[in-house]
Amino acid sequence: MTSHGSPQPLDHVLDLERELQTPACRADETRLRELLAADFVEIGASGRRWDLDSILAMLRDESTEDDGAVITLTGLTGRVLAPGVVQVFWESDQAGRRARRTSIWCERAGGWQQVSHQGTPVP
Repeated sequence: MTSHGSPQPLDHVLDLERELQTPACRADETRLRELLAADFVEIGASGRRWDLDSILAMLRDESTEDDGAVITLTGLTGRVLAPGVVQVFWESDQAGRRARRTSIWCERAGGWQQVSHQGTPVP
């Protein structure tokens, strides 16, 4: 499937999802503001609701911790919901805390941005 942006939007968005989970990206607020939409909302595995400002503050704190555990992604897949809209599914493991995750990415004027993310703990 093609769109006006990238010839392979699904592959491109999966790469962006991988990038978003890297310590380097999570510590780079400029890059985070490119990848996360102004109207971003997350329902975390904790059940907490986050908006862009609160998630940036949390990631700022995370990047100053020496013991920030690497996030391992497994089972990364996605599907095109509509032109310019991709849903991504994966599982995370961060220091033994596992969660099933889903994100919605939208193609906007500045490129692809994550508009929604949800994490559900895996017992």
